[in-house]
Amino acid sequence: MLIEKYSFGTGDRFGKEGRAQLAAIQEINKMGVNVVPVWNKSNREHSIVHTTPNDVAAEAEAAVKENAYSGKYYIDADHIGMATVDKFINASNFFTIDVAHFIGQSADAAEREAFVKNHSKYLGKFTIPGIDQSFDVTETFLTHVADNYLNALKEVKTIYDHIASKKGAANFIPEVSMDECEIAQTPLELFFILAELNRLGVEVQTIAPKFTGLFAKGVDYQGNVAQFTLEFEQDVAVTQFAIKELGLPSSLKLSVHSGSDKFAIYPAMKKAIEKFDAGIHVKTAGTTWLEEVIGLAQGGGEGLTIAKEIYAKSMDRFDELTGPYATVLNIEKDKLPSVTEVNAWTSKLFSDALTHNQSCIDYNPSFRQVVHVGYKIAVEMGSRYMTALDTYREVIEKNVKYNLLERHLKLLFN
Repeated sequence: MLIEKYSFGTGDRFGKEGRAQLAAIQEINKMGVNVVPVWNKSNREHSIVHTTPNDVAAEAEAAVKENAYSGKYYIDADHIGMATVDKFINASNFFTIDVAHFIGQSADAAEREAFVKNHSKYLGKFTIPGIDQSFDVTETFLTHVADNYLNALKEVKTIYDHIASKKGAANFIPEVSMDECEIAQTPLELFFILAELNRLGVEVQTIAPKFTGLFAKGVDYQGNVAQFTLEFEQDVAVTQFAIKELGLPSSLKLSVHSGSDKFAIYPAMKKAIEKFDAGIHVKTAGTTWLEEVIGLAQGGGEGLTIAKEIYAKSMDRFDELTGPYATVLNIEKDKLPSVTEVNAWTSKLFSDALTHNQSCIDYNPSFRQVVHVGYKIAVEMGSRYMTALDTYREVIEKNVKYNLLERHLKLLFN
C-alpha cells in the first residue's frame, strides 16, 4: 500500500461533515489534481467526544457512498503510541506514530556506538541534491543524532512491528510524527533519522518533522516565513534524496501537522513541492469544527445562542480548556471580547470575528482560538448541539466545503 502523492487530513470531531469534506476533495480532483482524503481523529478527541475509531471509518464509508466517490481514502490513527494503538488497529489503515516525547533521551552507550558505525559510510563531506551547501558529517555529529533520536526511532520500530503483526506490513500507511518537541530537526538530522528507520526496517511513507515557528491551532503561521521556506525546501530535498539513496518507498513525503489555515506558508510549500515534484500530506486541514460554529451563528436563532454559549462557557473554563493545547496556542487575552459584549453580537459580527478572513476588520484570532478549544462545551450540550447541526445543515456544509476547497486545497494545488 503506497499513499498517493497529495493527501489532506480532514478531521471531523462530531462526525457530521464527511460528505462536505469529501465534496471539496472531489472538486479539486475535477481540476486535475489527485488529492486523497485522510480522516483523522486522535485518542484524546475520541475520549472527549465519546466516539471510537469505528465511528470515523463509518463516517468515511457513508460519505464515499453518498458522494459516489471512487478514489482512495484513509482512516488515520492520529498520534498513537503503544498504549493506544490497539484501539485503532481494525478501523485504521494510516497510523501516525508519535514518538516526540522520546526525543532527547540519551541513548545507551553501546547502541550509540553502533549507530555511529552503522552510518559511518557518510562520514566526511556530504552533499544532498537540491541543497546549496555541503555538510560535514563527523562522529560527534552522529553521536549527537543518536543521543537525541535513537530511543524515539526504536519506539517507532516497536510500534510499527506491532501494527504489522496485526494488519500485515503491506496493509497500512506508516507516518512518523516528530513535530511535538522543542527543537526543529535540521535537514541533515532528518536524513539520518530516515536512514536509521530504513536500517530498522520501517518503511515510513510520511514524516512530520518539527519546523521553526508556531503552528497554533486554527490560525495562521507565526514565525519567520523566510526561515520556514528554507527549512521546508531543504527537508523536501532530503526526502527525495532518501528515496533514491536509501531505497525508501517512492511515496515518502513530508507531513505538516496543525497545517490548517497556515496561509502565510502555503506559497512556500507549493513552490517547494513543485520544484522537486514531491508529494505532501497536510494534517488537520480545514478546521471543520469552527466551520460548524460559524454556520450555527450565521443561522441565527438557536444556532447563534449555542455559538454564544460555547464562547461564554469556554471563557469560564479558560485554563481547563486551553491547558492541553498550551504549546499550540497564542491567545492574547487583552484582545478577547467580554462575554457580555459577545452576547450582544449579531449573527454577522459573531461570524466575522470567528471566520479566518484576515482582510475582515472584525476577524479576531484570539477569539477564534478560544472557540477552537471549546469543543468540549459542545460535547456537554449533547443532543442539543447535534440536533442544531442537523437543523443548520445547509449553511454548515456550505461553509465546510468552501473553507477546505477555496482556502486550502486551491492555495496549495490550483
